[in-house]
Amino acid sequence: MNTIRIEESIIVEKLPEMVFDFTQDYGKRLHWDTFLKRADLMNGVSEAGKGVKAYCVARNGLAMVTEYITFNRPEVTAIKMTKGPFLFKSFLGSWRFKPKGAGKTEVIFLYSFTLRFPFVLLSGLIKRNLHKNVRQRLIDLKHSIEHSDRKLN
Repeated sequence: MNTIRIEESIIVEKLPEMVFDFTQDYGKRLHWDTFLKRADLMNGVSEAGKGVKAYCVARNGLAMVTEYITFNRPEVTAIKMTKGPFLFKSFLGSWRFKPKGAGKTEVIFLYSFTLRFPFVLLSGLIKRNLHKNVRQRLIDLKHSIEHSDRKLN
């Protein structure tokens, strides 16, 4: 089965450290991440980091347990699915944060996944839907972090 890759980026007018911390703070996640209706770190952990597991539920009801496989502040973080919806055979995601000068950061969001049969027959539809969601998440992140400083405190 072919791996499907979705990548989208946006420029945020904040420093990489601030954007990294904001995106990885599960206490603030639902304030800006409109794709999710639940986002919790597991096993009593209060901060994201390598080896930490998270439980997230999308607004469409699909739930996934992920594990951080990379956590290099303020440059990159990556997760892999350890348990999730049957449609995914594998699922990886990452955030990259590249300084762009003058207090700006390019935020690059990536999904890479493989679908199980028969969902592979709907791969175009699934890819379009997830790509739309990724794009909207980045727009929501940009708006929230640039225009709602009170949420950062």
